[in-house]
Amino acid sequence: MDAKHTKYHILINHTLITMSASNNSTYPAFADSTIWKILSSWDITAILFVLVVVVSTIIVASIVDKLLKNKFKTVSQRMNVDETIYGVVRRITVALVYLTGVILVITRIPFLQELSLALFAGAGFAGIVVGMAAQSTLANIISGISMATFKPFRVGDRVDIRGEYGKVSDITLRHTVVTTWDNRRLIIPNHIISDEAIINWSIVDPTVLWHVDIGIGYDSDIDLARKIMIEEVNKHEHAMSLEQIQKYDPTLTEKDCTVVKLTELGDFAVNMKLLFWVADRSLAYTMACDIREAVKKRFDAEGIEIPYPYRTILYKKDMMEDAESSGLN
Repeated sequence: MDAKHTKYHILINHTLITMSASNNSTYPAFADSTIWKILSSWDITAILFVLVVVVSTIIVASIVDKLLKNKFKTVSQRMNVDETIYGVVRRITVALVYLTGVILVITRIPFLQELSLALFAGAGFAGIVVGMAAQSTLANIISGISMATFKPFRVGDRVDIRGEYGKVSDITLRHTVVTTWDNRRLIIPNHIISDEAIINWSIVDPTVLWHVDIGIGYDSDIDLARKIMIEEVNKHEHAMSLEQIQKYDPTLTEKDCTVVKLTELGDFAVNMKLLFWVADRSLAYTMACDIREAVKKRFDAEGIEIPYPYRTILYKKDMMEDAESSGLN
């Protein structure tokens, strides 16, 4: 017995196409599929329009991004423009260009129009689903905008975060990039970094009161040691003068520039803390290393001892022999 055949008439691109299929054919399923609905709703004009919009959107977004970058370089030479908020604005502008392209594509395709209307109709439920799925992404974007607005740190600031010291090299809508002192890149999501306690060495006042701990022997001259340490700081090329320090804090005096305090009478050393001002956090570590070396050389030349722990080891056998010998005597 022959299988029954059914004819299907479909209008594609203003042309009537007749298709014949048996009852067990896949044509009816394909004709009712979502892909077929999309294809049947397009014509050559719509396809060309979508291609033009996609290509144009990519090109326009790239041009806008480059123009804004060049504009920032030009403006920053004339006035003090904050790179942090400028970078966030640039990325939002590029995102709006892409969003415009997506909207143009949707308005041209009837099936996507119906789909978007259906999504808007169920916006309550869809909003819950999307919100749950994109919770982390939305939190990063909101935190990025918040940081660009309130500026707890800016691009170029020196910061300590999560036990790492580095320079903020970029702030995006999703994450913040910190370049560490050894040239590693810490990429931290914005919603995490916004909840962290951060030490910002550059905000408001970039100067730093740095310290070096040095111990001297109990037989050494404390006043001479203090004099040597202060002299070695003042010799350093990065040492700040009183005039430079008073630009940031006019209340400071000459005796506040470089200070040596006796902090502890330890088990084997008199511990002293050398305090000095540095113009920027990036100079502090190197300057401290230089001062340690210079002070050590001066102490050796001036006869100031830098002690180290002494241990006296007594063996039980030796103690017994000493006791026996003393008893015989």
